[in-house]
Amino acid sequence: MRMSKGERIFYIVNNCLLILAALSCLLPLMNIVSLSFSSYGAIASGNVGIFPVDFTLESYETLIKGTPIVRSFQNSVVITAGGVLFSMVFTILAAYPLARKFFYARKFLTMAIVFTMLMGVPLIPGFLVNRALGILDTYWALWLPGLVSAYNMMVLKSFFENIPDELYEAAEMDGCSEMRLLARIVLPLSLPVLATLTLFYGVGYWNAFQSLLININTTAKYNLSVLVQSMVANQSLLQSLNNISPEEAQQLITPESIRSAGVVVMLVPLLVVYPFLQKYFVKGVMIGAVKG
Repeated sequence: MRMSKGERIFYIVNNCLLILAALSCLLPLMNIVSLSFSSYGAIASGNVGIFPVDFTLESYETLIKGTPIVRSFQNSVVITAGGVLFSMVFTILAAYPLARKFFYARKFLTMAIVFTMLMGVPLIPGFLVNRALGILDTYWALWLPGLVSAYNMMVLKSFFENIPDELYEAAEMDGCSEMRLLARIVLPLSLPVLATLTLFYGVGYWNAFQSLLININTTAKYNLSVLVQSMVANQSLLQSLNNISPEEAQQLITPESIRSAGVVVMLVPLLVVYPFLQKYFVKGVMIGAVKG
């Protein structure tokens, strides 16, 4: 079927806008990567664009040796791994009973959960609750308040509801318990939406910033987001964290290169993981949102 002139114009304009949007995201990222791999002279002279000039790894060497980037990276991994594990387990345990039609309180509880999506927890009450529970300055202060996302739970619940009832009935006739039904039948069929929600939770925990600053007092427990933000905001952080003099720091690297290296280190894990989950991303959200 041939497209009309109006349709061709629409697709041309639409593609041009999408290309511009993609370039507006890609070019700044390429510039940051180039700054992190360029020499001091190239950066100081302003010759660095989207490709590195005078390729060097000095920024990363100084970042690893002179800053707590390794410790912050380990903290980010612990926060993300623990948070994703707990959140996925409790999201599944919340969504599964609400998806079963014989659960008598499912409508009331679903409406109560949807109501929580209309308003967030204020900072001060959330801080007071964490203090009353005695979990301040621990990662539980990050994990417990965000244990279950109402939106993610509703997406998973809708996906479970789309599974044919005949599968549930056949498993029950064979004497399958609810937990075994969930583990052996429901979850294997839900891999697309589970991968999507894992990505959602993972990005949220990896980029945790404000909640960590409020609830964590020990600087040794800070993650990459806090460290990189401090490097971006504080011009003198490089000199204060490195065991070198200001003159030596200026000879080795520029503040722009060390900050860019920190941003790259923070982004690389997500860029590495996303391609493996991307094929499930659109499918999981679309299927899980059919009845949402």
